[in-house]
Amino acid sequence: MKLLEKYKKEVIPAMMTKFNFKSVMAVPKIEKVIVNSGFGRMITEKTSDEQKKICDAILNDLSLIAGQKPTLTRAKKSISTFKIREGLPVGARVTLRGKKMMDFLERLINIALPRSRDFRGIEQKSIDKKGNLTTGIKEHICFPEVSPEKVKTIFGFEVTVVTTTKKREEGIELFKLLGFPIKS
Repeated sequence: MKLLEKYKKEVIPAMMTKFNFKSVMAVPKIEKVIVNSGFGRMITEKTSDEQKKICDAILNDLSLIAGQKPTLTRAKKSISTFKIREGLPVGARVTLRGKKMMDFLERLINIALPRSRDFRGIEQKSIDKKGNLTTGIKEHICFPEVSPEKVKTIFGFEVTVVTTTKKREEGIELFKLLGFPIKS
């Protein structure tokens, strides 16, 4: 069953009975998913050609995983102890909404998280007081779109799932009903 169908058929009625929502519109839903990767450490002490190759490889893999072209984030100011100059690319991020968001979440829940090394479930402390989930993926090769044989640099990234919930308990219940592997 697709995630959107599951939300409409199972999650909405269950949330309405548990939290006594009067309207279907009051039931919390997933607003957007932000995929964020920082690679500042990988490109420091490299030549500009090596930096460009690493940056392009990471952007290409992130676009395969997310299904959308990521935006490059640059350093806002120079920090000499980290060997970072102002304007140097230090990360990439993608904001997903709608169908692309649901497709990404299905792949994350059903394929990527079970395939990631040493995964035993998402901790409940990963959900903040407003009901948003933030979790990290240590190796991007757990996604089926990326072939591990062709990858030269393995990187990690962070996935933030933003919801319309007002309370942490509602967020935890929403993620459990959607099928996220959250520890009890």
